[in-house]
Amino acid sequence: MSEVRSHRDLKVWQKSMDMTVAVYELTRFFPKDELYRITSQVTRSAASVPANIAEGHARGTRKDYAHFLAVSKGSLMETETFLLLAIRLNYISQNQAQLTLDLITEISKMLTKLRQTLTE
Repeated sequence: MSEVRSHRDLKVWQKSMDMTVAVYELTRFFPKDELYRITSQVTRSAASVPANIAEGHARGTRKDYAHFLAVSKGSLMETETFLLLAIRLNYISQNQAQLTLDLITEISKMLTKLRQTLTE
């Protein structure tokens, strides 16, 4: 196992960055009149996932880190919800979103496991 010197070394942070880029790419298909509605909300919530992982990692205590991981997971579920809504609104197809949704599921499991190691 490699040493974690920075949040950038964390696989969960790296995958969260990938997910955020994927969400930004998916929003290119959204209608322009959604720019200040769902587009803004989904990109904000997606970017919040790796940002909170980074902030938590920089905190001084395991308790603070675990808290920021919980916040990150909340933002992740918010992102998933907005993508599912975008599918229902026919802004994107299930096929277009599937890889991102799969990545969200993987990140969710990683966040849960990491948080458990901090609270044991």
